[in-house]
Amino acid sequence: MVKLTATLSIQEKHRVLQSPYLLFIGDATDPLSIKMARSAADWRPEKCVGEYRLPGCEVSTGCPSLSIDEAVELGAKSFVLGFANSGGHLDARYLEHVLKALDAGLDIVSGLHDKLSSYPQLVEKAEAMQAQLIDIRHPSTTFTTGTGKRRQGKRLLTVGTDCSVGKMYTSLSIARHLQQQGKAATFRATGQSGILVAGEGIPIDCVVADFISGAAESLSPDNDPEHWDIIEGQGSLSHPAFAGVSLGLLHGSQPDALIVCHALSRTHMRALPHQPQPTLARTIELNLAAARLTNPEVYVAGIAVNTSSVSDEQARDWCEQTQTKLGLPCVDPVRHGVSELVAAL
Repeated sequence: MVKLTATLSIQEKHRVLQSPYLLFIGDATDPLSIKMARSAADWRPEKCVGEYRLPGCEVSTGCPSLSIDEAVELGAKSFVLGFANSGGHLDARYLEHVLKALDAGLDIVSGLHDKLSSYPQLVEKAEAMQAQLIDIRHPSTTFTTGTGKRRQGKRLLTVGTDCSVGKMYTSLSIARHLQQQGKAATFRATGQSGILVAGEGIPIDCVVADFISGAAESLSPDNDPEHWDIIEGQGSLSHPAFAGVSLGLLHGSQPDALIVCHALSRTHMRALPHQPQPTLARTIELNLAAARLTNPEVYVAGIAVNTSSVSDEQARDWCEQTQTKLGLPCVDPVRHGVSELVAAL
């Protein structure tokens, strides 16, 4: 498991994530491509001093736009690569900006598949500046294969009709709501954005395939019978690129409850114009069938939908119609909160 707390190492004993952060969003044009930066800004605003953007950038985290020097003057300690792409690679055109951040004395934090340590120029500069290169997407723990044995405690997993539909946001919102009610609940991060927010977790898509379910089991071990582990879902069983990770996570998480996440106004699976979106009913059917392998009593507690593409009235109407059709609570966690979802647990 990767840990990012003030006293616990990320990979080695001397590697500690330091805040405040300067969020590097490059020249991104797709809001979904800066999910890691936006997650930090939304859920840990006290740790974010600003964002660093390049010409042509059309999106924002909402943080002040700063130069590297301005951020350092304001106390920034880490330069977070807050963008993502389908291959998880560090674009060559960004290297000069990472080197500039190192020159300013900042640590570099990355959630990309490419390891910062695989770039000799970054390693050389970091050593010269006594700065850290921190790859939060690369677990330092070894895992065993899954067993499917029943574990004590309660578990909720967010699943989706597609990737990037709000599984992390929904999971964090539910965990926070339960905690505010005085109930024992822990958010379990499975992706780089969630790990940056939570301070620890397992980047499940970087685990060797044979051990994905075992890693998921270790993420939510035996616990108090009334404790809820709220597990961040990844990908979608209907997405040809990521279904393998989604399935292993589903089996290992052994969820008691599922929340199905969806985004309105999508006409196809993300980045796959030829692949149609599944219906919510089909998504429920697929996930329940797969989840029953390790928990025959699993149920769907509700639907969480991202309605940002429509008006408040349209969002309310869509949720009401879906709730009537499926017989499940349906809300937009941002617009409506998650109290109805929590009440269904």
